[in-house]
Amino acid sequence: MAYWIKHPAELEERYRQPPSRIGLDTEFIRERTYWPQLALVQMAVGDEILLIDPLIPGMCEALTPWLTDTSITKVMHSASEDLVAFKCACGALPRPLFDTQIGAALAGIGGGMGYQKLVAEITGVTLPKGETRSDWLKRPLSEAQLEYAADDVEYLFALHDAITAKLQATDRMQWLQDDGERLLASVEGDEGEHWPHLSMRSSQFLEPEAQLRLLRLLRWRDQQARSSDKPRSWILDNELANLLARTPPADYDSMLKIFGRFPKAPRKLAQPLWEALTIPLDDEAEAPMALPATDGNKNAIKRLQDAVSKRTAELGLPDGLLASRKHLEALLESGNWPTALAGWRREQLEPVLTPLLPKAGAV
Repeated sequence: MAYWIKHPAELEERYRQPPSRIGLDTEFIRERTYWPQLALVQMAVGDEILLIDPLIPGMCEALTPWLTDTSITKVMHSASEDLVAFKCACGALPRPLFDTQIGAALAGIGGGMGYQKLVAEITGVTLPKGETRSDWLKRPLSEAQLEYAADDVEYLFALHDAITAKLQATDRMQWLQDDGERLLASVEGDEGEHWPHLSMRSSQFLEPEAQLRLLRLLRWRDQQARSSDKPRSWILDNELANLLARTPPADYDSMLKIFGRFPKAPRKLAQPLWEALTIPLDDEAEAPMALPATDGNKNAIKRLQDAVSKRTAELGLPDGLLASRKHLEALLESGNWPTALAGWRREQLEPVLTPLLPKAGAV
């Protein structure tokens, strides 16, 4: 049974007898903003499904105790963007978190499975996908939207039970708890990517000085996007950023001439962009460089990937769950274990990867 919650008092009344677990999902809009705009919260509580309108004054405040009560397990599916939406709207994150997508991967059911596919796999129920591109900020919501929203939490408890049984049987519950807390911590402490140039494949073809200019521009872009709540591409697109980094204009007027070839160039932000391009960052001397692929490092990465794949198969886990290429490249280049490979992943990988690293014995 689904209930449309229109008053914060209704949510507060139900919290007087908090359950041991709730199912959570959100609908949000992020097409024209940097931060997600929370439009609907779906909560499964016992046999009820609550459809909570966060646009109503006081509703997010009434929702916050549910999120922060650590005696209540929050069951969610592929929660990363929902967490950002909760952080923005409520200033709180749902702890402890049981992410059924992560749990299904750790349990060997499948990696990166969508909610509909996982529900079908575990319960045999086929769910419709009809309202994925709805305008969730519009009111009133249609009956079709409400039914779709309710479906998104109706089967979370069934997934929770089935995945928990498999994880307990393989002694991997702690793995899931660790991954859930790591996900929460990444959202909680998110201040933007520190070395964003490394995520752009094109940067490996730039000279070191050009990479530093690209780093300055991308850091500036991220700060502008966050403060103005606009998509990054609306501030500065990748093509123009790469051009300015690769062949920097001789002066401000030359940069404005380059802008003339780009209809969406940030003309109103030209002066701060020029300053970002030309003023060194305090920490850019520490910036790692994106390295072009060579036969040597390609072979080294391939050896690491093969070792990871073998260990992945031995554990019965989906491909890619133990370590991504990006993290292996960081490990190979620095000799230091990335945070993403800490905990149980390092325990599983260190014995097989350390002999393959330069000067074996990375720390």
